[in-house]
Amino acid sequence: DVQLQASGGGLVQTGGSLRLSCSASGFTFTDYSIGWFRQAPGKEREGVSCVSGIGDTYYADSMKGRFTISRDNAKNTMYLQMNDLKPEDTAVYYCAKNPSLVLSGMDYWGKGTQVTVSS
Repeated sequence: DVQLQASGGGLVQTGGSLRLSCSASGFTFTDYSIGWFRQAPGKEREGVSCVSGIGDTYYADSMKGRFTISRDNAKNTMYLQMNDLKPEDTAVYYCAKNPSLVLSGMDYWGKGTQVTVSS
């Protein structure tokens, strides 16, 4: 069965850092781009970034600069390094997969991990 499991969320102060992980199983990891999305309370889900099987990356315009996406194909794991976190980054973060390097039309979603940034 396909599985995507996000982890690494938590409570951090403004200006702090977190690294999220997304562990994958049940499919050929390198055949897919894996993306991060987030949903804040009362807001629509938004795309953050995605990384292709060969390491090409894409970032939503508003996410450039503080976030870095990467993947370790040997470990079937993708990461999101988040630096200089702000209260507006508070959200549930999800990972999802797609054959293409886009932040839409994802064909499988994992459960999210909560990130809370205190002011």
